[in-house]
Formats: sequence, C-alpha cells, structure tokens
Amino acid sequence: MDRADVAVIGAGIVGCAVARRFALEGAKVVLIERGADILSGASKANSALLHTGFDAPPGSLELACMVEGRAEFLSIRDRLNLPLLETGAMVIAWDDPQEARLEAIAAKAAGNGIADTRRLSADEVARREPHLAPARAALLVPGEHVIDPWSPALAYVLQALAHGAEVLRSADLLRGGFDGDGWELVTSRRVVHARTVINCAGLHGDHVEAQLLGHASFEIRPRKGQFIVFDKAAAGLLRTIILPVPTERTKGVVLCRTAFGNLLLGPTAEEQEDRDRPFTDTAVLQALLAEGTRMLPALARMPITATYAGLRPATEDPGYRITHDPARNWITLGGIRSTGLTAALGLAAHAWRLYQREGGSHVPPDILSWPQVPMLAEEGPRDWESPGYGEIVCHCEMVTRREIEAALASALPPGDLGGLRRRTRAAMGRCQGFNCLARLARLTEGRLDPPLMVDGS
Repeated sequence: MDRADVAVIGAGIVGCAVARRFALEGAKVVLIERGADILSGASKANSALLHTGFDAPPGSLELACMVEGRAEFLSIRDRLNLPLLETGAMVIAWDDPQEARLEAIAAKAAGNGIADTRRLSADEVARREPHLAPARAALLVPGEHVIDPWSPALAYVLQALAHGAEVLRSADLLRGGFDGDGWELVTSRRVVHARTVINCAGLHGDHVEAQLLGHASFEIRPRKGQFIVFDKAAAGLLRTIILPVPTERTKGVVLCRTAFGNLLLGPTAEEQEDRDRPFTDTAVLQALLAEGTRMLPALARMPITATYAGLRPATEDPGYRITHDPARNWITLGGIRSTGLTAALGLAAHAWRLYQREGGSHVPPDILSWPQVPMLAEEGPRDWESPGYGEIVCHCEMVTRREIEAALASALPPGDLGGLRRRTRAAMGRCQGFNCLARLARLTEGRLDPPLMVDGS
C-alpha cells in the first residue's frame, strides 16, 4: 500500500488541526479516529471559548500555542465561514479575598502580552451586566470571545481533505510497529503505513504511547465537567463571558452565551476513572444550578434546554505533555485540556516545526483551497433565511432539509447522530429531538451508524 508521510491518531480538535497543517504543507496525511465521527471524544464537550492566554502559565508552551493558534484562527475564520461572538470577559471577584487576587491576575496578563485588561469597580460591573448579583470588582479582558465549538474542527478536516488527506473513522488501533524507517499501524479498518506518527489521542493518549512505544511519558487522569444549557431567552441576561477567579486546580465555573443563542453554565471539575462515559449527576447539576443562580439570579426563572457532561484529558501535570522522539519519527501532543480549542492551530504549527527538525520536508500546493462550513451561529445568516430550503426539519433550532442533505452529501458526511447534530444543530433544541428524530431517521436512512430508529423498529 502507498505510504503516508504522517499518520495522525485522534480526530479531536488538535488532531484535526494537525491534519490540516501537514496537508497544507504538502504532506500525505492519514487521520485515524476510533469513533464514528470527528470530535467523538473530549473535544465534543468544549466550552467554545476563544482565549487570549491572559491566565496561562507565563513562558509556557501552552501560552505560545494559544497566542499563535488564536492569531491564525482570527486570520482564517472568514475564509472558512467560522463565526466569532465578540463578548469580552470579566473575571469576577465576589468577596474580599478574590478581589485581592485581581491585581496579580492583571499583572500576569500583562506579562503574557495581554495589555488591554482593565479593573472594573462594582458599579462598572453592574452597569455592564445589570442582571448579575452584586460583585466586589472585576477584571475586564476584552479579547476573550465565544466561537462555534464544533465547526472549526470540521473546517480544518475539510481543508485537509481538499489537499489530499484521508480520514479513517471507526478505526480502532490494534497494534503497530516501527521498522527504523517508518510505522506500520494495524487498525480495524485497514493497515496504515506512515513515516511519522503524531499522537493526538486525547483521553487515550497515554494508552497509545504505551501500546506503540512500550511506555507512556504521562498518565491521563480524566476530569469530568458537567454543563447546563439554558433556553434561548436566558441569553438576553448576559453579554459578557463571566469567569471566576481561578484556582490551582481549575479555571472554575463559567457563564456565557453560546454561538447558538443559548446560555451555558459550567463546567464542574470531577475526577473519574472511566475515560469514555461521562454521566451527568443530579446532585452535582443541582449544585451547579445553585451556583449559577447565585451569580445570575434571573436564571432561577429560566427553563433548561439540556444538561451534558464531558471529559478533559487531565494528567498528573497541569501543563501540555509534548513528546518528540525523532529516532522513531514520533510526536505526542497530550494533556491538552480546556485551552485546546484556542491552541489547536498553534499546536499544529509546533508539531510541524518538530517534524521539520527530524528532516520532514514537502512542497506545499501552489494554490490553497478554502472550503466553507455551514453557518450555524445565530449571529450569522442561517439557511432557513434563504428560499428553497425545502422544509424545516428541526423547528427548535430552525434546521432545514437542505442543511441535512448537504451534510450527508459533503466531503466528510456525519458518521453518527452526534456528528449530524454538530454539523447542523438538529435535535439540539428545547425538545432534544422529540419532534424531529423520526424525520431525521428517514432522511438519514442507511447513512448513520448506529442508524436512527423509526417507530421503535
């Protein structure tokens, strides 16, 4: 079989960004994903925040990748049709000890190159966000924004595909070996031969290292985050991302609007051993709701659209876990937690530079293709606003038949219901699919795995 230049293991946000970067540099890329679709793991439950790096560890690789990744995202988003909700953020101090820490946070931000933060008094906080509970003070970070949580990864993969990359989904990694010149990876789909392996396996990144290298350089310790999504009416209560004063362990619970017109509360931070099943917990969600209504009292009157949980690939060390073994043509991008959405493009550029150090070199295409993803954000033009859409399939989220059919006919059609939801917003509204799943089952018949059921059959 033809040998690829690079095999990327894991199609989360980082793996998708890496596949894109190497394809744009002219490399022959195979992206391997064990799930039925991209973003099947930790990345599907991200908070959709585009960070500045104001609170990142000074001088860290994490900060460098966030700054580089953010800059590249902002430079390419229009060409890929990716939305940006310019909200800014406030780090809120609710008591004296938290207020005392704002000065240090501002100083850290300045040291990280974020010079436009500004201290707000209690009155200024109230004027900016009148529905918030009274706060002592806040630090305004104007550059923190909200983006679409899923479309960037799709855009990165579609651009990689347009430049010759291949995506293998539902491909479990069974075994592999390095012969001194390249890798043979045996998956449940087929055998992949590649010069270099880039491990972006997220929650299973240490397992992949142990499986293929014989040992792991880090240990994944899954951290569960639970979220509450409020009805679209709640989005009118807030215009700024509300951040807590962070602790050593977590960035804490966030309140923010979403690109889809809802209000998001979360995540929690809970350790668990299971890497694949992040179940929600009623008691924890009730405590999270209580915390949210303490910060934004009007939430007590707002209906909840959905609750969900996701896992973050935390490790025994809070920093990114990057491994480069040039003798075995191996790169690991591990331990990428809540900043991964922002840092993904920067991590991809970092991986490319590591690859160049081991002698990797290719000829980039003369002209780049810029495929556009569907606009899912409320701030942008939606498909239902243009004539000829056929029918409204999902009335909660105003998803059209034309959007469903376009997703199914795209260069990377959804592999399961989750993939369809992330490409279209179908079944993500108030009824959570109660009114549209039967119609979706008929439209997607024979296309999803597992298939959607109709009439219980």
